Amino acid sequence: MPAFPEIDSLNPAQRDAVLHSGGPLLILAGAGSGKTRVITVKIAYLIRELGISPQSILAVTFTNKAAGEMRARAAAIEPAAHEVMIRTFHSFGAWLLRRNADAAGLDRNFSIYDDDDTISLLRTIFEDEHRGTLATYARLISRAKDYALRPADDLSIVSPDPEFDGIYRAYQERLDQIGNVDFGDLILKPVELLRESDAIRTRVRQRYRYILVDEYQDSNVAQYELLKSLFDESTYVCVVGDDDQSIYRFRGAEVRNILTFSESFPGTTVVKLEQNYRSTGPILDVASAVVKNNSGRLGKTLWTDRTGGMEPTLALLRDQEEEVEYCLRLLRHSPRETAILYRTNAQSRLFETALTRENIAYRIVGSLRFYDREEVKDALSTLKLIANPRDEVSFRRIINKPARGIGSKSVASIVSRLPDARGDCLIAAEAAIGSLPKKAGHSARRFLDVVQEARGSLGSGRLNEFSEQLIRQLGIWEHHEKNDDEITARTKIENLEEFVNAASLYRADTDGLAEFLELIELDRSREADEIADAKVTLITMHNTKGLEFDRVIVTGLEEGPFPRAGDEDPDEIEEERRLFYVAVTRARDELYLTSVSYRRLHGRPMDYVPSRFVGEIPRDLIQISGDLPGPSGGQIDEYPVGSFIYHDDYGTGAITKSWHNGSELVVQVQFENGRVARFLPKYTSLERVAGDVD
Repeated sequence: MPAFPEIDSLNPAQRDAVLHSGGPLLILAGAGSGKTRVITVKIAYLIRELGISPQSILAVTFTNKAAGEMRARAAAIEPAAHEVMIRTFHSFGAWLLRRNADAAGLDRNFSIYDDDDTISLLRTIFEDEHRGTLATYARLISRAKDYALRPADDLSIVSPDPEFDGIYRAYQERLDQIGNVDFGDLILKPVELLRESDAIRTRVRQRYRYILVDEYQDSNVAQYELLKSLFDESTYVCVVGDDDQSIYRFRGAEVRNILTFSESFPGTTVVKLEQNYRSTGPILDVASAVVKNNSGRLGKTLWTDRTGGMEPTLALLRDQEEEVEYCLRLLRHSPRETAILYRTNAQSRLFETALTRENIAYRIVGSLRFYDREEVKDALSTLKLIANPRDEVSFRRIINKPARGIGSKSVASIVSRLPDARGDCLIAAEAAIGSLPKKAGHSARRFLDVVQEARGSLGSGRLNEFSEQLIRQLGIWEHHEKNDDEITARTKIENLEEFVNAASLYRADTDGLAEFLELIELDRSREADEIADAKVTLITMHNTKGLEFDRVIVTGLEEGPFPRAGDEDPDEIEEERRLFYVAVTRARDELYLTSVSYRRLHGRPMDYVPSRFVGEIPRDLIQISGDLPGPSGGQIDEYPVGSFIYHDDYGTGAITKSWHNGSELVVQVQFENGRVARFLPKYTSLERVAGDVD
């Protein structure tokens, strides 16, 4: 054993990983298995014990924060590690391009374009195209570069749009013409440079004889190609990652990079880090029981030498209000460090409101508070103007949003009439229309007509229906649906849907509107500061990666919210299952899972069944709070899509979709009254009726 004291603190598998030399190495590092310590000790070991020059080592990770931490921890063991090239993939690509700018056809001082810059450049080429359409093409171009594809390649894997290759080509030609690069080029151009220049490829390979890659499961195809371009038979390559924690497919991550590493780099040694230092045994058992259902994995089983531990609990609840109350009871009973996890940001609203009312300090990670989000503030401003036409701030926010051709001069002209209108923005706008430019005047007229009609319709119905109609008529819904990339747009629409849900408890009259707005403002005024020592964290499952908490509550475990509805792509389902695994393995000591029977969507109740991932947990591994319905038989063939059924509570409906939740059949039914519900036929009395569509 080498005289390297840090080795003594490692477990046998970690030690094998650090001491390994020779051919390629894949360190398959499970959640909480100490991978960061392994890779930093290995860097120090290479320098101190094997005499490797730190300048011949390249270590690559995915964030500047992770790179900084890796550098600091390695240097704390071996000071010479400060000289190791430790960068993100994109930072390394930029460094390589600037050092070889002439060969890459670039000026050494080239600019790097972000997403907004890409859209702006596209607008200079396609001036008449809608910004939302250009944002979609910008996202597709970025995805194409993630796949290491240029305009001349087959782009069908990215988009079936026949116009995409031409748009991509025009964009790339303009980008090359002005001599700048976007983020995708920071990977793709170095790959092309290394392929095309024997001299540069040889020089770079001779310099970096040892390459280490962290979080390899998050790499995309282009980053894999870059690694291959840096590698030859004399290069030592070591990658660290966890196939079970690959959850960024929507960003271009390709889990197959780690699954096929041994095929891409023959002679690979695989070292599995399976000892977990974070969670109790019962928590790890739940995580392993679910993720083992994925076919796309290399296979490992986490274990711990921690003894005991509470049995995880699954709470089967009626609705989201009961779900929130369940979480509050846990917090009241034991105010220890707790993370409340959810699939989408929109699900945070009820928790924010409840925690604020209970005076429980919390922090929200990865997003703004619900009522501080742009799209929510837009929707809120429309209602505030309806309630109070003297609300100048709200009027200014939405009079030209989305852009209606009412510019700043026209707005100033309207506002100048407020004194004569006694502060009423609608009266001032009415008075100003005749003096505004023609387009601005027409737009202001349409805006006032919508707002005045909405004010006149107050007095009947529910506020959620009123709110959604108003938001749509003013173009706010469509604005957020189309003016961002697909992922951002979906998040914004989910937030608007949740805003509508919040309004569903109130009447669409003057009193109901005032009560709703007052409740929001009081909640916002009482919001606790996001202090560092707050014991409660609200966070999406994606944002928890790399974090850990004493107690974790994973909420919203129903088919539809999680895994998301409408996509039975096996690869997508496997990624959702990995996301569940990541969520569960954030817990040190206590794990709670919640699933509700119905949630509101657009203010209307929607029935749900427990997530298939819940069904994959053996009953002897989890304590169940609440009742599972008893079996009543039922065969798959009895419920084809298009057939009609009768339910005692909902009446007659048609089956519109069916799928399997683990081994259980789930059917989705559209009832004649407009309600949509999901059922497990095995546990629910559904009667077949005449009218089948064969």
